[in-house]
Amino acid sequence: MQAVVGGLRRSVRRGRSFRRLVDWFAAAARGLHCGAVIVSERLDLVPMSGTFLAWSAAGRWDDAASELGAAVPEDWHASRGLAQMWWERHQADPAFVSWGPRALILRSEGRMAGHAGFHFPPGHASLESTAPGGVELGYTVFASDRGQGLATEAGRALLAWAAGQGAASCVVSISPDNAPSLAVARKLGFVTKVGHHIDPEDGPEDVYLMES
Repeated sequence: MQAVVGGLRRSVRRGRSFRRLVDWFAAAARGLHCGAVIVSERLDLVPMSGTFLAWSAAGRWDDAASELGAAVPEDWHASRGLAQMWWERHQADPAFVSWGPRALILRSEGRMAGHAGFHFPPGHASLESTAPGGVELGYTVFASDRGQGLATEAGRALLAWAAGQGAASCVVSISPDNAPSLAVARKLGFVTKVGHHIDPEDGPEDVYLMES
């Protein structure tokens, strides 16, 4: 994995064109394997492959959609920085492939309606004080698909999968002002507040625990 990152750095130093860098970036990502798809009533929760994240980070949306096997709406286009960060986590830890972000594919329409997954595999250092041996869940449903219960459906499917994989517990971090996400968290069983922190991007967040 370090060789992949090192190769990208060498390419930058050698002044390769942007397109050649993107092609190299995605080709390197193809060596990363994805976990199994999680299926719920209306959704296929598809692990985001290294290739998909590489195309997304580069803004090559047709290639990203082809890799995902589903239409990628413009709501995802603003997430290039997020895609790059997740791609880097793929490089650092192979387990992130199955525990990390999954595209929420609306099965009836064959398109991406959002994304959900865990920030890291179980036992990450950031959860030592609140959920040792546990995971942190995150979920996003695109604006046009909200209000249909998709976040709750995806969350339940992911929590069941995580429990089956041996995760000891799970937390969510949500802004006190984010009423929709708080409502989803309550439906999923996150009712015990165990902490509070300041997220560098999202500001103040409360941390809620649900033990499995």
